[in-house]
Amino acid sequence: MKTTEGNEILKPPCAVAVAVAVADEAHEETTAEDMDMTASVAAMEELLGYRFRDKRLLEEALTHSSYTDSPSYQRLEFVGDAALGLAVTNFVFLSYPELDPGQLSLIRAANISTEKLARVAIRHGLCRYVRHNAASLESKVRDFAIAVQDEDDAVPYGGSVKAPKFLADIVESIAAAVYVDCDFDLKALWIVFRALLEPIVTLENLQQQPQPVTMLFELCQKKGKQVDIRHWRKGSKSIASIYADGKFIASGFSDQRENAKLNAAKEALEKLSQTEATDTEIDESPCVANGEDIEGAKQKLNELCGKKRWRKPSYKKVGVGDGGIVVVGAAMLCEDGWPSFGCGCYAALGATGGV
Repeated sequence: MKTTEGNEILKPPCAVAVAVAVADEAHEETTAEDMDMTASVAAMEELLGYRFRDKRLLEEALTHSSYTDSPSYQRLEFVGDAALGLAVTNFVFLSYPELDPGQLSLIRAANISTEKLARVAIRHGLCRYVRHNAASLESKVRDFAIAVQDEDDAVPYGGSVKAPKFLADIVESIAAAVYVDCDFDLKALWIVFRALLEPIVTLENLQQQPQPVTMLFELCQKKGKQVDIRHWRKGSKSIASIYADGKFIASGFSDQRENAKLNAAKEALEKLSQTEATDTEIDESPCVANGEDIEGAKQKLNELCGKKRWRKPSYKKVGVGDGGIVVVGAAMLCEDGWPSFGCGCYAALGATGGV
């Protein structure tokens, strides 16, 4: 650039140097990232025993959504979820010609669950090939990997640490990359991918480890309770809610209906076991006997209101009974203040202390 007098104006040397340095650094980082992904693709091809015609599919399958410089695996994960599920369905159908649909569904669910696929990812170290910018993923993977080391490899219904969905997503995305690359040939996908899923969860594995839904029905049958499992969907998620004698116990969700039911059953078993261990029953009566610890009385009423899906109760001192015992009123607050006793939301709580 020149001034009106014809003198040339130069950029400050330091600015030019900085611009060049930044450009060089960015180029070096891009080159390093490209080299890392090239190595990751080669390692995955070696692990799968399959050479991709379009290696960009595998690059996409190994890219988390937190890495914004390239397309993430989300679209492939969508395809892989369905393709892997159907491939396993075909395998189970052909392997167990004598089983009914219910039993076949259990075997399929155990082999495509988040728990199973996350363990596949850990066993083969797949997460080291994934590029991402989310530090929290590493700690979750580390905690899960440590737990898996101390457990049996065939844990179809979940171990001591919840499996990170991120790990299962990787497996499904890689499966989709193979599926798309081989022109959507489901048989070819299974030939390539089966070895990665080994050991396959079998009927014998499931028989050795009682199924949570079966355990739930048996437990409730002993208690004389009727179990009801209701399914519904929210977006792409299947949700299962479990009720005992019409009362909500727990819920679970997953991409697959069967896995949602398994997750809900495990949660319900845990809650029912805790209740059984402490041998506590929620008193349906709104009254608590005098002399009981006031905090315990409040806790019982809070549990009752939660169970009935009432609003959280409020408390106030309403008088002093015989022997100097404080009488506390608890009620559901209405817009115009405290409702009357006849509303059914009032309770008299006896205690030896104040509120």
